[in-house]
Amino acid sequence: MWIKICANTSLKDALLAYEAGADAVGFVFAESPRRVTAEQVAAITRHLPSTLEKIGVFVNSAFDEIVQTLNQCGLTGVQLHATHDPDLASKLREHLGAHLTILRVIHYSQDLAAQLSAAQADRSINGILVDSRTATAVGGTGVRFDWQSARHSFLASHLKLVAAGGLNPANVTEAIHTLQPWGVDVASGVEVAPGQKDPDLLRAFISAARAAATIQAQ
Repeated sequence: MWIKICANTSLKDALLAYEAGADAVGFVFAESPRRVTAEQVAAITRHLPSTLEKIGVFVNSAFDEIVQTLNQCGLTGVQLHATHDPDLASKLREHLGAHLTILRVIHYSQDLAAQLSAAQADRSINGILVDSRTATAVGGTGVRFDWQSARHSFLASHLKLVAAGGLNPANVTEAIHTLQPWGVDVASGVEVAPGQKDPDLLRAFISAARAAATIQAQ
């Protein structure tokens, strides 16, 4: 089970995620209460272990902006929300090579199966993050999508699917048992305030996810 703790704004929280057993930490470069600058993230990532994946979250960002941010911050991956450039992922892959993790975001809807089928043809991406959205936010909504309706699409897909949106320590076990995802992603569900992690919630989330994944594998 791949676990990403997203929307970090401090070294303290990023290290907390690593020490609690997360595989990746995320940094939001889009409009959000949790938004960070490249300068802030560069000051954080230089102190993080090389084994911890460092993912930049971008919404409608241009190729040059993403590449500059990746280089400045020492990021190992990108999470691409809405983009005006349908070839952005392939351009990033060609420019930055196979080592870069590229996650594409799909927002849950009734045509999830069709969206996943279309994404299957994109050889540039490493996986798909399935998230919820609201009228005002494309991520970090704290709102879960319909797991039961999405279950068949998750189980039928051959892609690496990451479940996100509304996860927390109390429901991540249910999400994993229902969807059987490759990974899970959380931001607001382990916060005491926007951009500030709650150590107890964060540790409980990772512990519950690991335990659920172990049971699922049996």
